[in-house]
Amino acid sequence: MSTRRPTHLLGALLLSLALAATGCGAGDSGKDAAVETRVVKADNGDITIPAKPKRVIATGYAVPVLIESGAPLVGVSSWARGLPLMSAKDRATYDGLKKVAGEQAKETNYEAIANAQPDLIVIGVPAPVLGDIDVARLKAVAPVVAIGPTLPNAWRDLSRRQADAAGALAGFDAAQGKYQARAAELGAKYKDVLPKLKLGHVGAYGEVAKGQFQHEFNGSWGTNIAQDIGANYYGQVKKKGGGSKDVSEASSIEELTTAFAEADAITYSVKPDGSVPAPVQYVLDSGLWKNLPAVKAGKVYPFRLTEAATYTSALQTLDAIDTAFTPLLTK
Repeated sequence: MSTRRPTHLLGALLLSLALAATGCGAGDSGKDAAVETRVVKADNGDITIPAKPKRVIATGYAVPVLIESGAPLVGVSSWARGLPLMSAKDRATYDGLKKVAGEQAKETNYEAIANAQPDLIVIGVPAPVLGDIDVARLKAVAPVVAIGPTLPNAWRDLSRRQADAAGALAGFDAAQGKYQARAAELGAKYKDVLPKLKLGHVGAYGEVAKGQFQHEFNGSWGTNIAQDIGANYYGQVKKKGGGSKDVSEASSIEELTTAFAEADAITYSVKPDGSVPAPVQYVLDSGLWKNLPAVKAGKVYPFRLTEAATYTSALQTLDAIDTAFTPLLTK
């Protein structure tokens, strides 16, 4: 999708057409001027938005939660990384929506967004990436609410704020309720074994070329959902670097023994289909790995779907974790 900006003349014309089209239909009754509004807090400040949005654009991490919550979407960014986590129904919704941006924030198609005539734009990209988007240009079309990811485990609060802005809390709360019920069920199932274990986790983003593996602690992508059923990942990063680097770190393969020497059990991230990503396979092939106490004891467990960032997708992650941890009940 082209990301070139149209000329100022073309941009102004498109914007005028979009705003005019938005006004048509309600202008005769004079209701446009009386649209009820409210203020929400976002990464880009306190934003005044429609109290009940009717035409919403979503990008980044806002895409899956607003689809799942039933928000009135008229366009989304592409979100290929989340497709394995979507239900058939949500995937059909995603496929049927106009794509107004690519996978990267810089791939925003301003013309397509204007043509969609939104009354709200919800941007779900990290704050540092927000600079790749011309927010002022989007604000000329509709109010812009930027609520992007921070810590990996913060998706619970952030996704709720995104759904709230889009007027889709009913759908969100229903999904949250299902997740919490399942988490409570699994917490009870593993209560006699899981909380007693000191766990370690190998993430999927180690850099093999640098001889490094990803060590994840509590609150990280591979660990935070397991924590909801009683898992505890001991230790912490040596130096916090902001965002995910507050709860995970790149360590040299030589540090593997030290990193997991105290671990009673070790979990590791795998792809949605169960195959092992290269950065994790690098660890599994190491002689140091094979000599770890937890590995020798056979207490290693692969986790699928560790990138879930909505309650509906995390429900699938809970099921995957349950499958992985089932052997704990027989050892």
